Amino acid sequence: MTEVSFAKSFLAALDGRPIKVSPDHVEDPKTYQARSAYILPKMPKAMSKRKSVAPGQERSLIVTVKSLRNPPLDLRLSSQTLNTSVHDVKTSVSKETGIPEDKIKILHKKKPVPDSKVLKDLVGDDDTTVEFSVMVMGGAATAAATVGKPETQSEVAQGLSGAGVLQTEEFWGDLKGFLLQRIRDEQLAEELTNTFQEAWKAK
Repeated sequence: MTEVSFAKSFLAALDGRPIKVSPDHVEDPKTYQARSAYILPKMPKAMSKRKSVAPGQERSLIVTVKSLRNPPLDLRLSSQTLNTSVHDVKTSVSKETGIPEDKIKILHKKKPVPDSKVLKDLVGDDDTTVEFSVMVMGGAATAAATVGKPETQSEVAQGLSGAGVLQTEEFWGDLKGFLLQRIRDEQLAEELTNTFQEAWKAK
């Protein structure tokens, strides 16, 4: 129905009504048309009630941290508050493994998460656990150098340059980590890293 036709029908309906209604006009309730009560439809999901939690009784989470590749890691951090940040999780992983924080990337559902995020931003209202994946920049080579041979790692970092850097596993691990952070696709990042490495070796 267009606006013009609606206006015409509305004006026609007004023509059938009295022009003025006296101040003492009273209408007999018995002449009212019977109408059924209007009931609002039920919501598809009931609204959650706000729970008042006393100080010290906040919900805690169990955080599981696993590695995507080498070195194999499987850590379990219990009793973590909802305000625990991803940076705190990274710090805990660093303390448990001895790997520097700048070599650790935390992923949630295969996507990198910034250090400023807190656990309550990543879990639902009823979740009691959250699982993270950890990627070590440089892979097992970085972990082994950090834990067993810190002096050797320093010498490699300062001594190698140019084409010599491309002979280390740390370089290709860092390249894979950079690609994964940019494109956020683990399989594609690994394929590109292998392509670059094979192309360099065939040169």
